Amino acid sequence: MNKNQSARLDRTKFFADPVLVVTVFLLIAMLLLFVLYPLVILLVDSFLEEGHLTGAIFERVLHLQRFKVAFWNTLLDGMIVGVLSTLIGLLFAYVDVYVRLRSRILEKLFNLVALLPVVSPPFVLSLSMICLFGRAGFITKYLLGIRNSNIYGLGGLAVVQTMTFFPVCYMMLRGLLRNIDPSLEEAARDMGASRWKVFTSVTFPLILPGLGNAFLVTFIECAADFANPMLIGGNYDTLATTIYLQITGAYDKQGAAAMAIVLLSITIVMFIIQKYYLESKTAATLTGKASRARMPITEKRVTAPLTVLCSLISVFVIVMYVMVLFGALFKVWGRNYSLSLEHFRRVLFMHGGLRAFKDSAILSAIASPITAVLSMIIAYLVVKKRFKGRGLIELLSILAMAVPGTVLGVGYIRGFSGGIFHSGILKGIYGTSLILIIAFVVRSLPTGTRSGISALRQIDKSIEESAIDLGAGSSRVFFTVTLPLIKDSFLSGLVTAFVRSITAISAVILLVTPRWKMVTIQINSLAEKGDYGEACGFATILIIIVYAVVALMNLFIKHFGTSKYMEE
Repeated sequence: MNKNQSARLDRTKFFADPVLVVTVFLLIAMLLLFVLYPLVILLVDSFLEEGHLTGAIFERVLHLQRFKVAFWNTLLDGMIVGVLSTLIGLLFAYVDVYVRLRSRILEKLFNLVALLPVVSPPFVLSLSMICLFGRAGFITKYLLGIRNSNIYGLGGLAVVQTMTFFPVCYMMLRGLLRNIDPSLEEAARDMGASRWKVFTSVTFPLILPGLGNAFLVTFIECAADFANPMLIGGNYDTLATTIYLQITGAYDKQGAAAMAIVLLSITIVMFIIQKYYLESKTAATLTGKASRARMPITEKRVTAPLTVLCSLISVFVIVMYVMVLFGALFKVWGRNYSLSLEHFRRVLFMHGGLRAFKDSAILSAIASPITAVLSMIIAYLVVKKRFKGRGLIELLSILAMAVPGTVLGVGYIRGFSGGIFHSGILKGIYGTSLILIIAFVVRSLPTGTRSGISALRQIDKSIEESAIDLGAGSSRVFFTVTLPLIKDSFLSGLVTAFVRSITAISAVILLVTPRWKMVTIQINSLAEKGDYGEACGFATILIIIVYAVVALMNLFIKHFGTSKYMEE
């Protein structure tokens, strides 16, 4: 059968399944409407003024001093955090894969530290940093007697973002290191090379593309970060915060749209390099699964300094998280360190905490199953089906990963309060809970899709072909055969979507209205006013909710005998 005949057969099979055709059509329409359309509207807004195409908007924005400062600040912050996060992630990954730890406690501590920032709200460490090292900080003022400490700015921001994003690098690099064949390194050892020589001449070149990959992912996350620069950035403005202030302070939606296009351009360029160049290079440099177990390093001159470094970082991170709880328990931070539950009482009964937790949980619970199902359907179509438009679906579903939350928020404002939907049914979604749910789904969709694609590529196609040969349609095969086989990825995607949704701030801070209260918005508002006790109270309860959900999901997966959440 030649190529043309095969393509014709694929088209015949595709159009013979009406459920599949409708699903593909609806998916493309949804992705075009809620991913691509807001970005196109931003681009149009940036060049359209009073009905005429012009570059005046960009010219005006590019000459704004605060934009220039924010642009270079974003690049500098991204470079610093990208390098530091990649190095610390490599340190933890190397210790995990290569070093034999003498204590199980240390191993559990390192794993906990690598997991904590991934499933916690993105601004928790900023709160801790302020409470520990700020002007009224527990360490700076109470222990050291320093009364003019200034943690705000690039220094504090870089530390917080590094501690927040290095676990992402750790998880990426751990997989790469595990896939290196030990015989390559042992051959160099047999020829007399030292451990350092083996690392620099064998291990490092093999993972170099992976290091670049981790750096770019961190750079994208850092450039898109809104919560940390807002809380601890001080006068160090980044593009994400400047876009927000351009709308809420200067009331300049077109200027904000132009800034959003600049930020989007940065992240998309980095995303393209990471996705289509470095990922392929990484796959090409590795030798596949190891043929036998790796002999762990036991020499004290190697293990001792690496273990000490990891321990110091781990203790620092744990102390940061513990101080969030104490921040909520201390009566008056910086003055009265006696313990009290007053802040929790105020959170729940005076700051609308119960309503905020209820609203956030309801919206996240609605968005999570939608995200998980859509992710698996998209992954199934991309991996298991052949039709025109498959590449478009994959591109649009992954594209949202490169779109910063503030950019998406501005796009939704311009797209659904104006744009081509200035009237009609879609205009009605702006300012409602539906737009928040859509934002949650779009922001979490790339993670679930990539997880689903990885899981589906491990399933032999003959399993599903057997069901098709027995007369089952695509929808029946997906729900009765495929989905049960990837239930661990589905459940992980479900919980990941819930965690990302309930802790989201950048995408929703521009979209939320007084009808709905969001926990993250409440925390941000309280922290900006200096009410750190109440902010820590909100954050503590939110962390408990998130970890309770993750623990329940782990128990559920364990009951069905599948792999634990977040394990590889």
